[in-house]
Amino acid sequence: MVALSTAGLLFVAACGGGDDGGGTGGGGGGGSEGANLPEVINFVSINPETGPAAFAGLSAEDGFKLAVKEINEQGFLGENTTIEVEYKDTKGQIPTAASELSTAIANPSVAAVYGSVSSQEAVAQSPLAQQAGLPIIYTQAGSEGVVIGDATYRATPLMSSYYPALQEYVDENGWETVGVIYAPTPTLEEVAKESIPGLGLEVVAEVGTTPTTQDFSAAISQVLDADPDVVSLLLVGAANPTAMTQLRQAGYDGPVLGNAGASAGNLSPAGEDGAGMVWATDFHPAQEVESSQAFVEAYNEEYGEDPLNYAAEGYDAAWFLARAIKEAGSAERADIIEGMAAVAAEPWTGALGEDLTWEDGTIQVAGAAVEWTGTESQLLYAAEG
Repeated sequence: MVALSTAGLLFVAACGGGDDGGGTGGGGGGGSEGANLPEVINFVSINPETGPAAFAGLSAEDGFKLAVKEINEQGFLGENTTIEVEYKDTKGQIPTAASELSTAIANPSVAAVYGSVSSQEAVAQSPLAQQAGLPIIYTQAGSEGVVIGDATYRATPLMSSYYPALQEYVDENGWETVGVIYAPTPTLEEVAKESIPGLGLEVVAEVGTTPTTQDFSAAISQVLDADPDVVSLLLVGAANPTAMTQLRQAGYDGPVLGNAGASAGNLSPAGEDGAGMVWATDFHPAQEVESSQAFVEAYNEEYGEDPLNYAAEGYDAAWFLARAIKEAGSAERADIIEGMAAVAAEPWTGALGEDLTWEDGTIQVAGAAVEWTGTESQLLYAAEG
């Protein structure tokens, strides 16, 4: 049983709280804090399970499921209270994401929602949730307009906040100039225009693409004509192996600065052409933090493989809501919102790391640098907070 493994006990002691009477492992959460809670607390996950962002949505759901299993088996909310989650597929469609949230809002038995990993979908969801007073916590979804009030939280740091983890790598290589190709998402545009220059690199070529771009040859030619010291590809999902293959075919054989959208095995189709892409991430299964390793052990025991960062974020998001409910001593929406504020006001220890902070509803981490070897991602180093 995952919840009773050595790693699970260690993690719950760190993540579940210690002085609030529960979450210290082995079902020790059956105290008075559960007295006012119903037997079943209903959540809804509204995420892309199909479509371009499904790799992130499905991984986040694996994190939710593991956390909920632990929470229930340990009696974290009281020995007679369990969480049940209904999973809804947005199919990568903004109207579907909004419609499913509206359905959840109208159902008084739904206490809280795990929001979409897609920024475009999340931006459509947040105003609805905030107006209705329905607690919602996101992973990924790095755009403005996602965290907009006391009902909205994000268990993923903004990419721009941890992208400076690549500073050491840039300095070691002595690069001064960069050519950037980026996808038209708010998150990646911010990294292209602010985070990359923030590493001390002069942008000598910058090319934006469209969501449907499959032939990157013109953009690559424009960037290579500027003769930069390093190239940056800031793309989404399956666009990464396509662009990397075309970049290598164009004669560039050096390292590439990427983003976490290249993770989840997305670079695998590029084979050896994908080797050498380096990106910043908020989590890697090889990071040595004790609470992170406890999560990795529990995840491996449950799924038989290492977790992606999306799963780590989902795991922390689920625990965040559970701790908020425990803090509130209630599964009423308004009380959970107050509980979320109280939990976010204290240092956070979870899958993403130890003694982390929340700022304006978004978790903060120092980040790590990861390199794709051609077959797997390899941790180069973890940045210090």
